[in-house]
Amino acid sequence: MGRGGRRRGPLLAGGLIVAIILGGVGLYWFQPWKLWQDKTVEEALPSLAPTAARPEPTTSGLPAASPSPTQEEGPRTVAQGSLISHEHTTTGTVKLIRLPDGSHTVRLEDLDTSNGPDLRVWLTDAPVKAGRAGWHVFDEGKYVSLGKLKGNKGDQNYAVPEGTDLSGFTSVAIWCDRFDVSFGAAKLA
Repeated sequence: MGRGGRRRGPLLAGGLIVAIILGGVGLYWFQPWKLWQDKTVEEALPSLAPTAARPEPTTSGLPAASPSPTQEEGPRTVAQGSLISHEHTTTGTVKLIRLPDGSHTVRLEDLDTSNGPDLRVWLTDAPVKAGRAGWHVFDEGKYVSLGKLKGNKGDQNYAVPEGTDLSGFTSVAIWCDRFDVSFGAAKLA
């Protein structure tokens, strides 16, 4: 065997090892198998049970008759919008809902999008733009992450953190945190 044959063996083995490592890192980073995996979530709209009023003490020492439970105002939609597609085809409705206790929830209804790595639900102040112009605008301003996307299909709820001033937030985005791109977004009106 000549001198050139001995040098090529270790170079080929080294190149093969580097290619395997790069392929493994690429698979981990992009997670392409998620494009064929769907996760459906069907959550009910959050609500609170009616509260009963406390019985008033009587002068006779006997407890007063218990009043019937009071009916509180139910959940109320304060803003909503339809999702438009950005990086991936995305459809569904987004609702900002005020619950009887004064807290807020973002609800995704009939969501249908692609699955992907590290998807989040963001409440943002960014304008919703169609096409590629809207892919990267949501991390440029103010946003609140409401958590990881629970599933890429179905109905799901995301609690808005207590104390969040909602006055400046105008949109909701399904945001891929790994690649800094919107899968889809909705303007709240």
